[in-house]
Order: sequence, then C-alpha cells, then structure tokens
Amino acid sequence: MENRTFYNEILTEHNIHPAHKYKMINPKNSLRGVNPSCGDDITLQLNISDDGIIEDGAFFGDGCAISQASADIMLDMIIGKTLEEAILLKDTFLKMIKDEVSEDELEMLEEAGALQDISHMPSRVKCAVLGWHTLEEMVKKA
Repeated sequence: MENRTFYNEILTEHNIHPAHKYKMINPKNSLRGVNPSCGDDITLQLNISDDGIIEDGAFFGDGCAISQASADIMLDMIIGKTLEEAILLKDTFLKMIKDEVSEDELEMLEEAGALQDISHMPSRVKCAVLGWHTLEEMVKKA
C-alpha cells in the first residue's frame, strides 16, 4: 500500500506541477515522440553542450498522466548529466520497466523508481517509456 501511495503522489505532483513542461526558445536538439497506441505525443527539447553535458531540457505535448510524469521525472534526472550518464539512467529505467533491475539500480533512479509497478501493467509500459525512448533517439542523432 505504501508503494501505491508513493506512486500516486509522484505521478500527481509531476502532472499538476511539471517543472519541465514548456517550449524552449531555440533548443539545440528537438525530437517528437509518439505512442500511436494511446495518443501520447511529446516533443523533447535539450540543449547539449559541445562537451556532451545536458545543460537544459523541456518537453511539451499531450498524453496520459504516466507519459507526462515520466518525461518530467526523466528531465529532472538528466539535466546536468553527461550524455553517457543520461543513457545509463535510460538503460536502468528500461530494465526496471522489464522488472530486471537490482535494488542498487533502483536506488539510482530516485523518483523514477515510483513507476516500477508499470512493469505489471503491459498496456501502460509504452506510456512510461515514451520520453526515455525519445531521449535515446535524440542522443543517437546528436
């Protein structure tokens, strides 16, 4: 029950008061991510320095509470990190969603760990990973 309460509080907070949901002015990198199965549609924007540090980031678009909260949490985690660190977090998040994460890895995910139960809701997995997959595609192109 405690995990469910934590999950609900985190999701609600990131949906009502998202820190990173806005359109950046002239972002260096921008990529749209779409989940056609449920209509989630976000655009991820990042400013990545020449030495590979994610200096700033935002997202905008529409979608369910899970996709929006997950994208906001992701940006909390990756801003200020190197691309390599961001990809490690992305890989760890995806392991968690597949229910393959260790306790140490789960701790590394901080608030994103609140989405761990999504692994038991197959219809919601694509919602939770949309922002993370969009990040992955953006890094490949950067």
